[in-house]
Amino acid sequence: MNDSTQTIRPATGMNGSVRLPGDKSISHRYAILAALARGTTRMENYSTAADCASTLRCVEQLGCGVRRDGGSIVIDGRAGALVQPSSPLDCGNSGSTMRMLAGVLAAQPFASEMIGDESLSRRPMRRIVEPLLQMGARVEAGAGDRPPLRITGSKLHAIDYSTPIASAQVKSCVLLAGLHAEGETSVTEPVRTRDHTEIALRAFGVEVERRQNRVSIRGGQSLTGLEAYVPGDISTATFFLCAASIFPGSRLIFDNVLLNPTRALILDIMAGMGLQISFLRVEEQHGELIGTIQVESSPVRGTRISGAATAALIDELPALAALAPYTETGIEIRDARELRVKESDRIAAVSENLRRMGARVEEFEDGLRVAGQQRLHGAELESYGDHRVAMAFSVAALGAEGESQMNGADAVAVSFPEFYPTMESLIER
Repeated sequence: MNDSTQTIRPATGMNGSVRLPGDKSISHRYAILAALARGTTRMENYSTAADCASTLRCVEQLGCGVRRDGGSIVIDGRAGALVQPSSPLDCGNSGSTMRMLAGVLAAQPFASEMIGDESLSRRPMRRIVEPLLQMGARVEAGAGDRPPLRITGSKLHAIDYSTPIASAQVKSCVLLAGLHAEGETSVTEPVRTRDHTEIALRAFGVEVERRQNRVSIRGGQSLTGLEAYVPGDISTATFFLCAASIFPGSRLIFDNVLLNPTRALILDIMAGMGLQISFLRVEEQHGELIGTIQVESSPVRGTRISGAATAALIDELPALAALAPYTETGIEIRDARELRVKESDRIAAVSENLRRMGARVEEFEDGLRVAGQQRLHGAELESYGDHRVAMAFSVAALGAEGESQMNGADAVAVSFPEFYPTMESLIER
C-alpha cells in the first residue's frame, strides 16, 4: 500500500454536487455498538474507508454476523456477549478501531490481542491503557506503550477520569469500558471533543449524561439495534471546501452532510475567512444534525487557529495549512502537538510539501505559520502514508503552476477511496 503515484494537473474551477462517503467517526461507533446490541442493526451509507472496514472485520471476528444488503451494512449483535477471537484483531491503520475496541474488550471474559499496520504500530496507546488499568483492566502494550495491545478481560469498576489531552478516542474508550463496569463512570475533558459516542449510545438506548465537559455513563445498561443512515463525512468535505476557495466562480453542493456542532466548526472558520456557505436543509437523525449546504467561492482571508478550536479541527488542519498560501493573509496553527502523532508527523509532512511547492513556512513544535498570497509551483509530493496529507496536497496542487506528482496516493483509501475520481468529476480546466 501507499506506493502509487497520482498526477495532478492544474484546474481553473470547481463546480458540481459532491456525494460524500459516510462519516468515519459515526461509522466506527455504530459498528461497535451494533456488535454489543440486542438484535440487528442496519446502516445505510456506511463509510467506504479502509479504517471502517477494519472495524467491521474486528466485530466479525468477535462473533457478529456482518453482511452487505444492497447499499447497507447489516450487523447481528451479540447482546454484549462477544466471542473470543481465534487470531489477533487486525485494526489496520485505524487508531479509532484499536482505542475504542480496547474499552469494550477490557470487560469481556476472554483474552485478546489487537495489532495494526506499521503506521498504527507507532501511535501512542498509553493514553487509553492508563484509564483502563485504573478501572481494573489487564492491558499490556508493546514497546514504548505502542501496539500491539494484549487485553485479558476483567471485572471493571467505575472511575472518575480527567483526560490529560483532548481526545474523543480516549473519552470513547473509557465510556465503552464504563458501559460494562460497576457503578457510574465519568470522563472530564480539558476541552470538549466530538460527541458522536454519546449521541450513538443514546440512539442505541443507553442513558448518558453530559454537564459541560463532563460525561457520565452508568454500567450494566443494554443496547438495542437500530436502522440508521450515516451522514456524509464533514472532514472529507473540507478538502473540497478548500478546493472551491482557491478558484473564483466555484460552486459546490453537499447533500446529506454531517452538521454536528462539535464537527462543523470548519464551516464557521471558512465562512469567517470569506467562503460563502448557505444551508439549504437541516434536520436531525438519531441525534445527529444532517443537511444540505452550498458553498460559493470568494477571496478568502487568513486565520489563526489555537486552543479549543485546534482540538475541534484536528482532522481538518492539514487541508487548511495546504490552503494557506492561497489566502490573503496566511494561516497560523498552534496548540496542535497532537498532529505529530497521527498517521504521520503531520506538521513535518505539511511543512515539507509546502516547501517543495515553493512556499514559505515557519514550523513550530506545536504547529506552523504559512504566509498568504504565495504562488505555488508543481512538485513531487509525498503522502507519507497519510490519507489527509495526500488529499490536502492534491487539492493544493490544483492551484499550482505546472503538474504535480503525489507519491503514495493510494493512502487516500484509508478514509476516501473514491477521492481522486470524485475530485476529477468536479474540476474545470
